[in-house]
Amino acid sequence: MPVLEELRHRGHEVVLRTLASELPEMHQLGFQAEAIATEIEALPMDDWRARTRLGRLKRAVTIQLERAPLDCRDLDAAIAATKPDALIVDMLALGAVSAAEAWGGPWASSCPFPLPIPSRSGPAPGFGFRPARGAIGRARDRAFESIGTAGFDRLAGSRLSEVRATVGLSPLKHARDVYSQPPLHLYMTAEPFEYPQRDWPESVLMVGPCNWEGAGEPPEGLEDVEEPLVLITTSSEFQDDGRLAEVALEALRSEELHPVATVPSAAIETLSPAVRGAALPYAPHMPVLRRSACAITHGGMGATQKALALGVPVLVVPFGRDQFEVARRVETAHAGTSLSSRRLNPRRLRAKVREAIGCRPGAERIARAFAAAGGARAAADAVERRLFA
Repeated sequence: MPVLEELRHRGHEVVLRTLASELPEMHQLGFQAEAIATEIEALPMDDWRARTRLGRLKRAVTIQLERAPLDCRDLDAAIAATKPDALIVDMLALGAVSAAEAWGGPWASSCPFPLPIPSRSGPAPGFGFRPARGAIGRARDRAFESIGTAGFDRLAGSRLSEVRATVGLSPLKHARDVYSQPPLHLYMTAEPFEYPQRDWPESVLMVGPCNWEGAGEPPEGLEDVEEPLVLITTSSEFQDDGRLAEVALEALRSEELHPVATVPSAAIETLSPAVRGAALPYAPHMPVLRRSACAITHGGMGATQKALALGVPVLVVPFGRDQFEVARRVETAHAGTSLSSRRLNPRRLRAKVREAIGCRPGAERIARAFAAAGGARAAADAVERRLFA
């Protein structure tokens, strides 16, 4: 949203396709916006049903692949209706990425998750490894990079090829190559949160997180709270992580901290009566984070980087998807701590929160790096320079 607002401020006409639930606010902000096809939204993430970490990751990718033919057709229809001069496509919409590539006009991707392009200077993507040290570590990365590439080929190769064929594109050598196709990646992060990637394509531009949040009022009575705050937040796309909010609220009850929990996709009524009243379905995070000693997140890159952009250290409790990679980056940058969801209990969470609070210097270092990356202005500059030159 900050990138689109910046482009509009510069005189570009922005036409948006998004979730139906977002349309009222987009219209209120003055954007031309229509909903994506209902069939796409009818395929919600159900990776939380899998029992293992690998099973959850496979299921998350499978849902993206099931959506791919639908979002490919949807973007094709939007192109025909609007006749754009350029496109910016969410990298998670793999079918729309293929439609953009086949279109033939200038386009870019927006990437809000750890970009899984292999690199000789970073750990094998997707496994949540620490950066390698020495020859043994580098050998580990090369071995697991091959394993990851072969596994993604088996899972996604034929389906991606089918989608690409519908718009006249040839198959990719490896399915993971889809992440290298955009002429411009607006990658919503920056070093040192992202590892140094010395051999990534020049199309990847790290612009920082470009944080944005919708309209809303801060929690009532926040101005009367004297203790440092702790923001607790779970996934905006359901993954059965409400237990994080419940355990955190219970754990911090006896601490000299004031927890504020938002559970946008978890059902509040499933929380225990003891903590149910302290959880909100939504509240703007920024007013809470500005007074927070720590943030506790599920490891979504958006929520985690929103805290780090304000210099607030993070405790990450990953449940699936890209969250293990995010947790590892937080630890590697000394900007917080992580705790396995399988080991989640009040005692361990309290200890990890105290440890995370001591990581503020690392979080502040990342905040400075995010600011230096340029944000929406840097992204808009790149769009104008690379797509309209």
